[in-house]
Amino acid sequence: MMSNKRIQELELVMEFEKVEECFKEVSSWIENVGKKRLKETINLDDSLEMLLQAQKQFKEFDLVASEYCKRGQEALKKMNQWEDFSFVDVHSYRIKLQAYEDQLEEFCTQLDKTRHRVCETVRLYEFFDKVRQGICCTEEGVKS
Repeated sequence: MMSNKRIQELELVMEFEKVEECFKEVSSWIENVGKKRLKETINLDDSLEMLLQAQKQFKEFDLVASEYCKRGQEALKKMNQWEDFSFVDVHSYRIKLQAYEDQLEEFCTQLDKTRHRVCETVRLYEFFDKVRQGICCTEEGVKS
């Protein structure tokens, strides 16, 4: 029984090492690209035209970022089997796994918030643009 547990532990460690490569790639992309791009969208431009351009660029980034989030989440799902084992020797791996999970969750949450903020800002600017056009048309009608 001890031998079987030890074999299971070793199999989990080997699986973790495979999955860790994926985590490292996702983590590196989040740190070197993802977070920087999210920071760039903090200050959105004041004109509708510039805002629409920023939205287009964000959508392109969002596709790539969402793919990295998906890959990270799939890797985490593979490691869910660790919850069933209580080996002392795999504690350090669980700590690493938790760190990856926290980083991924934080980034994906920020991505969702930014996506929502960009969308809502564009909708607001489009609304104000329609109101402005309506006022201009009304003023022209009054002048005639």
